[in-house]
Amino acid sequence: MYGKLAIAIGLLAACLPWAHAAEQVTLRNGFALRCDHHAQIEDRVRIYLSASEDSYIEFVPDEITGFESLPDPPIETAPTASSAAQKPPAKLTAADLHEILGHAGDEHNLDVDLLASVVKAESGGNSRAVSRTGARGLMQLMPGTAAGLGVKDSFQPNENVRGGSTYLDALLVRYHDNLALALAAYNAGPQAVDRYHGIPPYRETQAYVLRVIHEFNRRVLAREAQARRASVAVPDKIRR
Repeated sequence: MYGKLAIAIGLLAACLPWAHAAEQVTLRNGFALRCDHHAQIEDRVRIYLSASEDSYIEFVPDEITGFESLPDPPIETAPTASSAAQKPPAKLTAADLHEILGHAGDEHNLDVDLLASVVKAESGGNSRAVSRTGARGLMQLMPGTAAGLGVKDSFQPNENVRGGSTYLDALLVRYHDNLALALAAYNAGPQAVDRYHGIPPYRETQAYVLRVIHEFNRRVLAREAQARRASVAVPDKIRR
């Protein structure tokens, strides 16, 4: 989701939505966001996330360094046998994913169910997932963010989760263990959280925070219920 890099071109002071399929807007804080088009609305630049114009984010012009027209995505060729053998399976087994998340949770003192909830919201457990904005892997790391975290291959589950967990841990420290703010920053960037002094008024970010927290609570309750059932199932030692 952050620290994205893009080639910036000069910001047009006022313009109508572009006719091409997609653009990339680069923000002064280093983020890059893929959008359908943009337009000048009074004193703000409106970034439309879809062609329908019912989903958008607004910025003041000074927050934007440039726009770039994105080329059509390249046609993917069928992978060779050797390249396919080097790639991890897109969908990990539950046991494999739990082991990876467990190692990362132990390293950063993060609840494994929290990490699992983030992975579910970000990629659905698909280690080869790529978002519209270019985020990759289980925890959807942008290339710039991944590089800053020392992740060489975001499609490698261990590397991706290590990097994503490191970033989430840092956000929790930054926001004094306020999970909602840390998740909002994971989705929209800490600059947006700081600018609005809380969860940004972005529909996508607000829904993301609620979705992750709801899933986390569900998993914790299920874990506690399972522990209670296990304790009841083990009989006390029979007295003789």
